Amino acid sequence: TGAYTIKTSMSLGKLLLVKAEKDPFFLISEDEWYCSRIVVTTPEGDVVLFPCYRWISRGELVELRGGRAMKVFEDDHPLLIDHRRNELLDKKKLYQWEITDEKLPHHSHFKNVSEFPAELRFSAAKSDEMFHTKRMTGAELMFKGLAGSTEQWKNTDDMKKIFWFKKTTISEYVMQHWKDDDFFGFQFLNAINPNVIKRCSELPPNFSVTEEMVKPFLRDGTSLKQEMGKGNIFICDQKIMDGIPTRMYDGHPLQVAAGLCLFYMNPENKLMPIAIQLHQQPSEQNPIFLPSDSEADWLLAKLFIRSSDLLEHQAVYHLMSTHFLAEVFAIATFRCFPEIHPLYKLLIPHFRYTLNVNSGARNSLLGPDGPLTISSLGYEGIKELMRRGLSRMTYSSLCLPENIAARGLQSIPNFYYRDDGLKLWNIINSFVKYIVEHYYPSDSDVCKDTELQEWINEIFTHGVLGNKLSGFPASFNTVEEVIKFITMVIFTVSVQHAALNNEQFDYSSWMPYGSGLLHKPAPTTKGQSSMTTLLETLPNIGETVKFAGMLWVLSHKYTDVVLLGQYPEERFDEPTPKQMIKEFQAELSYLSEEITARNSRLEVPYTYLNPTEIENSVTI
Repeated sequence: TGAYTIKTSMSLGKLLLVKAEKDPFFLISEDEWYCSRIVVTTPEGDVVLFPCYRWISRGELVELRGGRAMKVFEDDHPLLIDHRRNELLDKKKLYQWEITDEKLPHHSHFKNVSEFPAELRFSAAKSDEMFHTKRMTGAELMFKGLAGSTEQWKNTDDMKKIFWFKKTTISEYVMQHWKDDDFFGFQFLNAINPNVIKRCSELPPNFSVTEEMVKPFLRDGTSLKQEMGKGNIFICDQKIMDGIPTRMYDGHPLQVAAGLCLFYMNPENKLMPIAIQLHQQPSEQNPIFLPSDSEADWLLAKLFIRSSDLLEHQAVYHLMSTHFLAEVFAIATFRCFPEIHPLYKLLIPHFRYTLNVNSGARNSLLGPDGPLTISSLGYEGIKELMRRGLSRMTYSSLCLPENIAARGLQSIPNFYYRDDGLKLWNIINSFVKYIVEHYYPSDSDVCKDTELQEWINEIFTHGVLGNKLSGFPASFNTVEEVIKFITMVIFTVSVQHAALNNEQFDYSSWMPYGSGLLHKPAPTTKGQSSMTTLLETLPNIGETVKFAGMLWVLSHKYTDVVLLGQYPEERFDEPTPKQMIKEFQAELSYLSEEITARNSRLEVPYTYLNPTEIENSVTI
């Protein structure tokens, strides 16, 4: 790393562009240079920042714009107008959309990470660290003879010995409490998928629960109807799984539950499961499982609910709604905004490594031997689940305040994902509001910005496939609309991804608690199951350790991180946005202290939305 100073006593006139070129005639072997920024202090005393932040190859000429951020209608010099137009033409050639499925978000046309511009790839440090983590995890499993084993587990105690040292406080807690009903309820609020549970004021007609069935599990002297009226009954409905194709295994199709699970918030403020139906259509072969059933029956019913919840989490909420949407946001930003645009400067830190990690996810998670491909759904089932998820996705579901209100969860106690998430939404929203209003003082500025309008239209077209029912905007008319949408973008790629990714090993590495692969079908009668049945239903040893190893890699804390609110690349040249970034960082720091204090009082702390744990972008 070096800093280089060039001095001149001549006046530079009105400085428009700076050209940087790596000597095309230098004879030693190629060695790309990474140029961070060029800062010009003119003889008149003006200081002008020219951000670069890219690798420059031999013979490559880079022209840099400097000074304050400019919208398209503010450029008036012919040279700058041409530069802006040519930059976007080059970007549209470099970043192109590819459609591999007509019903899923479009993605980058790059086939391999090596085709990416170098600044979009993982750093050498991150690549090395991830490779080392995968290699050491695989080596331990191979050494123990677990990797590739087709034997079934003989007891759950053996599963506790998969790893020597790869354990967390929460993963140990899950091993100890996986049978507890209150912990089962807790994870629908504060584990990997806090997106599905909602308040229930009336039972669905296909959920054949009666008052008599659940009366023993309610407070004395009350009824299901009364508790619904008080807002104490909640439901998880997995109808999205109904009729979905599954994978063939040993000549037979695997099964997944499309279940319904009813919860009761009891007087101790514990969310308890009180009834489970494992398929959508009531029948004699689809009984209602209750906490009073045999231990094996009740554990199996919860296992199938958790299994479908895991699959929906991975396919719909994690992969599609954070990873794949982040890629849409990123490509639209690369294609539609020149680097001098204020919204490019605001958004670009939030797409660090996103294209790289998504390319890897498609090849590894969804590859021929990937963990999602060997799940109960298999490759085609996972794709179908994502298609269904996208067709049902709404703009408001990605905006946390509206999402929480729509599900009736504003007042449910001990919902730390909601508490921390709403505070983060508001902090991000305030920051975005200051930045956007600084550059767009009026609605007419929004309407005149053709680059901004093209950006939102590309997201509407390539992200939600032009689905007007989604509520996604296809254009912007007001400053307020821009503020809300950009808040959603930053929240999705940072906060929401952290909430869905970072606890995967904690809550999902213990397979008896829930697995994306189950070998036996869901029980159709009561009293026929045992703990042996549960072990036979779970993945075999080789499959179990493959899932656990993947979860460790996905949840591992790597050193090459940029946390939410950190902007190591200096792109804004004006004092106002620089001050706003400092205030944003201060608000996040205050929240971090508040969350740390709260967690110190909890038996099961919720750490995943502490700003010290949230990356600025989707990087893993």
